[in-house]
Amino acid sequence: MASYTSNEVYLKEESIVIAIDIGTTMTGVSFSHMYPGEKPSVRLVNQWPGQPVAGGDSKVPTLVAYQNGVACAHGATALDMVRDDDYQVARWFKLHLHPSSLKNQIHLNTDQGSSSDTSFSDEEIPPLPEGVSLKDIYTSFMAYVYKTTEDFFTNRTPNGRRIWDRLKDRNIIILCTPNGWGTNEQDFMRDAAIAAGILSAHEVDDRLEFVTEGEASVHYALAYTKSDTWVKKDVMFAVVDAGGSTVDSTLYICKSNLPRITLKRVCDSECVQAGGIFVNRAFRQNLCKRLTGSKFNEDELIDVMVDEFEAKTKRLFDGTQESSIIQFGRNKDNDPDFGITKGRITVDRETIRKSFDVTIERMISSVKRLIGNRDVHHLLLVGGFGDSMFLRNSLKQHLASSRVEIIVVDEPSYVGHLDLESGLTRPKQKGCGVGSFFHKLRVQLNTGIVRVL
Repeated sequence: MASYTSNEVYLKEESIVIAIDIGTTMTGVSFSHMYPGEKPSVRLVNQWPGQPVAGGDSKVPTLVAYQNGVACAHGATALDMVRDDDYQVARWFKLHLHPSSLKNQIHLNTDQGSSSDTSFSDEEIPPLPEGVSLKDIYTSFMAYVYKTTEDFFTNRTPNGRRIWDRLKDRNIIILCTPNGWGTNEQDFMRDAAIAAGILSAHEVDDRLEFVTEGEASVHYALAYTKSDTWVKKDVMFAVVDAGGSTVDSTLYICKSNLPRITLKRVCDSECVQAGGIFVNRAFRQNLCKRLTGSKFNEDELIDVMVDEFEAKTKRLFDGTQESSIIQFGRNKDNDPDFGITKGRITVDRETIRKSFDVTIERMISSVKRLIGNRDVHHLLLVGGFGDSMFLRNSLKQHLASSRVEIIVVDEPSYVGHLDLESGLTRPKQKGCGVGSFFHKLRVQLNTGIVRVL
């Protein structure tokens, strides 16, 4: 099913446009068969190897499993190998590619009177599998993503195989990257795409494009926000993409909305390491301290607790719950001195709040730097970490005095699915990947946004 259909008819050369967003924890792909005389539809790759067919999840874990230095599984299939000693799984490898300007970000937590690092040290970033380079990992993962996209297209499109074979040598590839990445990181991704066989060196300049997460996010917001008050002439607004590892924020002013929307970027974008994985890291550290002396203070069990926290508690917690229960074991797993009963651990509100504090403080500081004393009317919040109710409430609280309206960019109801176990409506697509495609779509159709630098 298409998640978005343009109102404009496409009149240029037939092609397939593929937008790829390789995130720290999750990856997503959107694509469209651009056919002259038709209105292009954006489609999502929502069936990945190793995921239940009924799930229809268009986000896949950013994982590559290795055995003896050879890639043997990717995405959801590699999940089962994370805790298997026979395999080494590359995860969060995007952190290895971040430039030093992001890696060295340190935040002073004055409340604790000490330095609290919201970036990862080299020791804390999950190491790469032995004998495997970062280029090897990206090459293998990009090849997997592209092959899955090909299989999805050919199996889910009428005459898909014939269309793909006819157009594959002129497919347009769009890669979404953090605002803080520069030419070095883009060159790395370009080389990996070539090594993955997605395109050749002589055609890379014509077929490969990069879009920053900030710009992709504003296109995504244009497609999915129900209100258009933020695209009125002379209205200034911020777009904040809260992702897995980075929070990318950009400030725009609408210069005109007729005959097309024209936006001007007001200042340099912000990019800080304040994504959702840092909340997970802090929660893990708090668990380890609390469980000191408990028989359940084992890495594998704590990993399960953190996974459960990520899947449910982190999204549902809004700061009002007295406590939260995290399931990690069996009914016979008990340690009452540490709040563990029947395989469940009860975590109090203060522990959860502290897990958020430093990361959210860093994010809010970044947003406030971006806004400054300017008359900003709206803040559009996108990204997976933006699902957190506590994050949303914190933003509203800290920006209340500036009267900035927080607009959460939710996807249409059919784009999410209900997780029956958690009761949560889980988002099924990555906004930047889809937003990257919208950017290209509007350029191809000569409609929508014209960004004025």
